[in-house]
Amino acid sequence: MEMTFRWYGQDDPVKIEYIRQIPGMKGIVTAIYDIPVGEAWPIDKILELKKTVEDNGLKLSVIESVPVHEDIKLGLPTRDKYIENYKETLRNLGKAGIETVCYNFMPVFDWTRSDLNYELEDGSTCLIYDEETVKKMDPALGELELPGWDTSYGEGGLGALLDQYKDIDEEKLWENLEYFIKEILPVAEESNVKMAIHPDDPPWGIFGLPRIITNFENLERFINLYDSEYNGITLCTGSLGCTSTNDVVKMVEYFGKEKNRINFAHLRNVLITGESSFNEVAHLSECGSLDFYEIVKAYCDYDFKGPYRPDHGRMIWGETGRPGYGLYDRALGAVYINGLIEAINKNK
Repeated sequence: MEMTFRWYGQDDPVKIEYIRQIPGMKGIVTAIYDIPVGEAWPIDKILELKKTVEDNGLKLSVIESVPVHEDIKLGLPTRDKYIENYKETLRNLGKAGIETVCYNFMPVFDWTRSDLNYELEDGSTCLIYDEETVKKMDPALGELELPGWDTSYGEGGLGALLDQYKDIDEEKLWENLEYFIKEILPVAEESNVKMAIHPDDPPWGIFGLPRIITNFENLERFINLYDSEYNGITLCTGSLGCTSTNDVVKMVEYFGKEKNRINFAHLRNVLITGESSFNEVAHLSECGSLDFYEIVKAYCDYDFKGPYRPDHGRMIWGETGRPGYGLYDRALGAVYINGLIEAINKNK
């Protein structure tokens, strides 16, 4: 397993030189953030980013993410133009030696939470999703904007974009995803770039929008859209594990050991607080609803070689910065995972 860490570039409050000091850290997960969604990434900008990472003693392990333009998700006639740009980006990433791309197919919004600074009993703060709060929100009014959201639709454009999705149900979204996958995967194979779709976060419909990468059955349907190890999954324990109906250990065993389709892993814990509500918590098993020992053991049992990263963390010790992406708690998660891996492997 190759430990990596999410870094948001030179503007990230978490400096890359600090990330390098985390024991066991090998790689960086990042992206190019100043290119509009839908445009091809130039090779020179990719190589510049790679050099920055390598100059700091780390590997550029994963691009997270190359965003998918909304016209592709909507299945509009303009999608082919954006798909061609996506292919060009994959070719350029392949030329630069980047072997893994994480992306998602969530309509309009990326990961969604109701509060970015919820205070836990120990005084730390975290991201939470409270179903009743979300039900009262109207994102078209600008009531919620989260890090990682694509806001390229511009002021006033969100309402129009939401209107476009009124005729898109789950099956139509599946059709549009299949079209996209069958177009880009041959290029990914030729470029030696493994694709890794991220689950919907949370794994249920929000704001009247469909979501389809949500559970075991849908992940199985997804990998069958294109039979190739390059058509894989980012198995995010927090996204999938925030509902008790998903057995994350079973997913690792099946999609990893049996199918070899886990191309990237996100490791984080969540505490389920209601049928569709949860808090993000420290990685330690006793803090949440997920058994981290069993999850990490499932990866070790089949000797997973791919990249993984400790995912969202709390804000602790007075740290401020990008919600969910501070240094300290993610670093604690990293060394906790290090310890689990060493103990599990020595006891095989």
